[in-house]
Amino acid sequence: MMGGRAAGDLRRQCAAVPLTGAPGDLRVVLVTSRETRRWVVPKGWVEPGEAPHVSAAREAFEEAGLEGEADPDPLGTYAYDKRKANGVLLPCEVLVFRYRVTRLLAEWPERHQRERRLFRPEAAAALVLEPDLARLLRSLAAP
Repeated sequence: MMGGRAAGDLRRQCAAVPLTGAPGDLRVVLVTSRETRRWVVPKGWVEPGEAPHVSAAREAFEEAGLEGEADPDPLGTYAYDKRKANGVLLPCEVLVFRYRVTRLLAEWPERHQRERRLFRPEAAAALVLEPDLARLLRSLAAP
């Protein structure tokens, strides 16, 4: 047990790292979280019967208003504690998928709950709180 939690308590989520632009002029799309308004990548729970990269693509649409395609192979993972409304922390491991943006939509399900912005990978890495996610974002800027 670490931090008072059994390893079996770990929940799995999936995330999209939405990318647009050409190599050398790459942009990452970040959105604000609904509760704390901090910058995050679109992420959520894997739906039953849904491949994780398909779930990541669905989250990119719902949270950030993006159309595109998620790679089936994950870029990596990061961990964080999801704070529930009652204050309980759920340890989560997030599978991260590269998502190639083909279109930024003007209308999407969570547009009134989140802000969406494009950042260079280094700037995006500096804004997210999770060190492993920041490392993944910085690796996108490497030639």
